[in-house]
Amino acid sequence: MGQYQRVLLIAEPSLHPSPAMSRAVALAQACKALLHVRLFAEPVPVVHVWEEKLDDAHYQRYLRRYRRWVDDEQQRLSGLGIEATVEVVFTTHALLDILRAVEDLKPDLLIKDVTLEPVLKRVFVTPLDCHLLRECTVPVHLVNQVRHSLPQRVVAAVDPFDPATQISGLNETIIQAADALAQQCDATLHLLYAYDLGAAFNGDVPLVSGGWGVDMVEELRESLHLAFVNLADRHEVPPERRHFVMGPPVPVLSEFVEQYQADVIVMGTVHRVGIDRLIGSNTERALYSVPGSILAVRQQLRG
Repeated sequence: MGQYQRVLLIAEPSLHPSPAMSRAVALAQACKALLHVRLFAEPVPVVHVWEEKLDDAHYQRYLRRYRRWVDDEQQRLSGLGIEATVEVVFTTHALLDILRAVEDLKPDLLIKDVTLEPVLKRVFVTPLDCHLLRECTVPVHLVNQVRHSLPQRVVAAVDPFDPATQISGLNETIIQAADALAQQCDATLHLLYAYDLGAAFNGDVPLVSGGWGVDMVEELRESLHLAFVNLADRHEVPPERRHFVMGPPVPVLSEFVEQYQADVIVMGTVHRVGIDRLIGSNTERALYSVPGSILAVRQQLRG
């Protein structure tokens, strides 16, 4: 992945400045990229539902609000030296129209604020952000909070021991995306592997009983570490920026972000079907648990 040339920002419906807007502007300036700003808004509400009529004055006020915002944003971005297009799309199916915009504009990166949905709601309705992680064909940068408009520390979260990531080349895709972002922002690149020995045994037996002695557990740990070191060596990540941490991925990521003040965690998304799709991925779970921002890159499917 080279330098960003086109960036698509999904603006907040509130029309207020947001962390994603700050990040998109900073990246567009640093990369001299064309910035497409799209706001997906609800159509003008019907005043009298039973008559299905619109009050013309209300309709015009509704439209003027968005037109004013478009003009103001266009002027503001131009004043910052950014080449940009700003549009409002009125829709009742935001996901479909966002994916259509991605297809039409062909951005190198989609940026959006994380929409914090209540836990109970997420149980019954898949949030828009999760749909984008699963279905968007370009890298998705979901911004939760911004310490620095332009990232200073970028972390590639990898799993070099999972056969699926090795076969698909997902680890390489993650590192390449993280390295490209770091270079464009003049940021430092870190490599993180959160290894969970409990998951390796599927939780079927205690690690130091049932035939699994301390020596065998240590051998497994050493093999995981060797796989991580080999991956880091291939991508020339300095030893001081390699982090081999035991624990479940999402809690480890959350603690790591806080400890190292990481700005962006680069993670992978994979094609899931059946119950795995319903359960979701570490990337989706991290979305609502890890402070900072996530850049999700897709698994390269091979036919």
